[in-house]
Amino acid sequence: MSEERGIDVSTPLIDKAPWTISADFMAPTLEVVLAKQTVILSWNQFVYAEGSDDEVRIAFASHDVIVRGAGLSPLLHAIPGHRLASIREVARWERFSTSEMRFIREIEIRRVNAE
Repeated sequence: MSEERGIDVSTPLIDKAPWTISADFMAPTLEVVLAKQTVILSWNQFVYAEGSDDEVRIAFASHDVIVRGAGLSPLLHAIPGHRLASIREVARWERFSTSEMRFIREIEIRRVNAE
C-alpha cells in the first residue's frame, strides 16, 4: 500500500491537476512540465517569488518561471515553505474547456543570463 505525500489542487476536466502542493514535506525540487519539455529546478537555487491571483513569478538563480492563470494564490503561499512540488502547463484545449476558478493558462521559463 503506497501513501500519497502530496495533494492536488485545482481539478479541471482532466484527471491530473495542474499543480501539486505537498501537504507534509518540503519538496527538494520544482518540476515544471511543459508541452515539449520538463524542467527540474532545485529549491536550493530559489531567489524570490512575487505575484497575484493571475500571475506568479518564481525566480531561481538560473531561470525565471512565470505562471499565468487564475486562482494562483495557493501557489504563491506554498513557495516560502518549498511545498510546491510541480506545475504543469495545460494543453491548448484545456485552456478553454474548464470553468474552474483555479487553473494554469500558461507557463513561461526564461533562462537568466549571468553577466
